[in-house]
Amino acid sequence: MNLSNNKILITGGASGIGLGLTERFLKENNTVIICGRREDILIKAHEKFPAVITKICDISNEEERIGLFNWVMENHPDLNVLVNNAGIQNWMGIADDDFYEKAESEISININAPIQLSQLFLKLKNLNTIMNVTSGLAFVPLSRVPVYCATKAFMRSFTLSLRHQLKSTNTEVIEIIPPALNTDLGGKGIHDEHPAVSDFVESIFKQLQEGKVELTFGTSASRTEANNATIADYFNRMNP
Repeated sequence: MNLSNNKILITGGASGIGLGLTERFLKENNTVIICGRREDILIKAHEKFPAVITKICDISNEEERIGLFNWVMENHPDLNVLVNNAGIQNWMGIADDDFYEKAESEISININAPIQLSQLFLKLKNLNTIMNVTSGLAFVPLSRVPVYCATKAFMRSFTLSLRHQLKSTNTEVIEIIPPALNTDLGGKGIHDEHPAVSDFVESIFKQLQEGKVELTFGTSASRTEANNATIADYFNRMNP
């Protein structure tokens, strides 16, 4: 992937990993479009980075996903990079009254949205890169976030298949595999003790420069290379 002179759409680009990617791509002389559900968060991102282009879109809604694509087709047909970053994480148990409702929301945003957006944006003649943000939890689940882990395992599998299907085309498929980072994913304060997003972003950009298509950091690197015994050990330590 060329790191500069791209036009990039980042879903959920106004906070967390998305905002970190937004900042770093802007530094590399790219045009960056970010979308999200909350106008106030998008405004804050634009105030911090005036060059960024913002678009309100609830990607959990199929009609809004189609509307986002049509808006890009009309206003930014030269877009060449799609970053499927937006995701939600719910800490929950199967006995919770709202378990299924929360599960549906996670599946809609973490799975349905990136699948449909990938299909739609491949219609753009300039699209040459799809980046999917998965997780180290795709390899070893944390039982307190059971559906989130399952959605990331799904996206890991989907990304491998998508890369294979597109190998004879000009579209590269890159997987970003973060460990737990200091973001508000899952709720404020839950991940405060974990590494900074900025450190993670710097690491994956170095890997992009090296031409890698699976980008890891910290514990996510060892998880991607783990055998069954190692995975079982990880699981027991993470889920006492």
